Amino acid sequence: MGTTRRAVLAGGLTGLGACGTVRVPGVLSGKDAASFGQGVASGDPQTESVVIWTRAAAAGTVRGTAEVAEDEGFSRVAWSAPFEAGPGTDHTVKLVADGLAPGGRYHYRFRVGETASPTGRTRTLPERAERARFAVMSCSNYPFGYFNAYDHAARQDLDAVIHLGDMVYEYGPDGYGGEVGARLGRAHVPARETVSLTDYRLRHRQYKTDPASRAMHAAHPLIAVWDDHETANDSWKGGAQNHGPGEGGWAARRRAAMQAYYEYVPVRNPRPGEGREAFWRSFTWGGLLTLAAIETRLTARTEQLAYERVLPELTSPEAVERWRREVLEDGGREMMGAEQATYVAQALAGSAARGEPWRLLANQVIMARVTAPDLAAAITEAEVARIEREWPPIRDYVAFAALGLPTNLDAWDGYPAARERFYQAARDAGARDLVVLTGDTHEAWANRLTDADGQPMGVEIGATGVTSPGSAAYLGERAEAFARLLAETNEDVVWQGVGVNGYVDLTLDHEGGRADHVAVSTVLSEDYEARVVRSFALVRRDGTVTFEGA
Repeated sequence: MGTTRRAVLAGGLTGLGACGTVRVPGVLSGKDAASFGQGVASGDPQTESVVIWTRAAAAGTVRGTAEVAEDEGFSRVAWSAPFEAGPGTDHTVKLVADGLAPGGRYHYRFRVGETASPTGRTRTLPERAERARFAVMSCSNYPFGYFNAYDHAARQDLDAVIHLGDMVYEYGPDGYGGEVGARLGRAHVPARETVSLTDYRLRHRQYKTDPASRAMHAAHPLIAVWDDHETANDSWKGGAQNHGPGEGGWAARRRAAMQAYYEYVPVRNPRPGEGREAFWRSFTWGGLLTLAAIETRLTARTEQLAYERVLPELTSPEAVERWRREVLEDGGREMMGAEQATYVAQALAGSAARGEPWRLLANQVIMARVTAPDLAAAITEAEVARIEREWPPIRDYVAFAALGLPTNLDAWDGYPAARERFYQAARDAGARDLVVLTGDTHEAWANRLTDADGQPMGVEIGATGVTSPGSAAYLGERAEAFARLLAETNEDVVWQGVGVNGYVDLTLDHEGGRADHVAVSTVLSEDYEARVVRSFALVRRDGTVTFEGA
């Protein structure tokens, strides 16, 4: 795992989107030329179909042909269709290639006149699978560095890339990551926070021009869920922390963000009669696993509780307990909503009925119960003052941590009643053996999942950020000590990995599974090395899933 990005770009990835357009001999040129600067992508595979995507940029509307073939030379075309790209979709093209063979490996491209896009590779879902391998990723902030995790994953033999959200970020140049982006020459475009449809389109367009992003998307089908930054930080159904009164109505901003997302990400459009926020679906790898991909931001989520707002109320142990009982554990606090919960429960029940050994959940925020450790004796005033320069809420957090409350109220810990409802639905579905894949925190995790009574519900595997920094960015050398303290405080936290960027390499077969936490040596240069920093074997035991030896 020591290959550098420079060696790769000199080698075999040029056919996967690292180059510009190529010419196809013998095809008549159209009136308007088109360029494919964002490469190609595929996603949402099913047994007989897959979504393919590109952006055919031109001065006006262009017409072309999309092709899916069994061979790289396109001598055996399995599917083709005309397309039209124009301003109405920002010249993006998204088609469902259907009538394909289950478990097929395909090549695809788009042609406008004599100009052809780079060639991509994709796969359909198999009817029978002995093994599946995924790269699990999250939090790809363009200004914070190079997408070396994408680059490394592009060269692996994967069935799909599972992206758990924050594929793009909404901030302007003076926001999160802005200083690093200025130093690296990776400042956000447009040079402002994304609010309008034009803004979100430009931001997606910028991310898709990154060479590592183009290589990864061209190499593997994508299964994506969004988190908050595809709209705005800490979004919920009625607003977001990073949406102010001077930025127009939340409904308009949410609508613009979702439109740009559906234009630029290779996912299927909403089912007839459903809104764009109804972004949940499932994928079944023939007899091996079902992956349910959920939406926890825009459909039903109740507004987050925030410890800086809560602290003034928590003046005594009695007040803490009353707040926990009456506010935090309020049964009306929602994450998924009834319609989605029913869909996910049915997907899990179907998997269990088919006798599949694995049930996965593509989830945004930490599901495990994680209580904040008391930091009062573990941190000095000098350290607080230093950390405060990088993370202003540190004093509020230290005060909050002493109360024995959850460490992150934006996670499932902020919605414990909703989590218990989900666990009960999973039990009713015969799925007390969940493998929950989680992003958001910019840290790596291995967590046990238990309900309020301490009964096991499976495991959680948390992916660190592709580029977004974790606690080491503001805790410095103390980050490792705090991670150990967190694990010591919480029985359900087996391990928390800090100070790295990368992804999870997850392999499952009928006998067991393995999760390798892959770290890249740097995101500040395109020259990097990759290594596995921690591995966990997954075993099925006593009707649930656990980590070997745990």
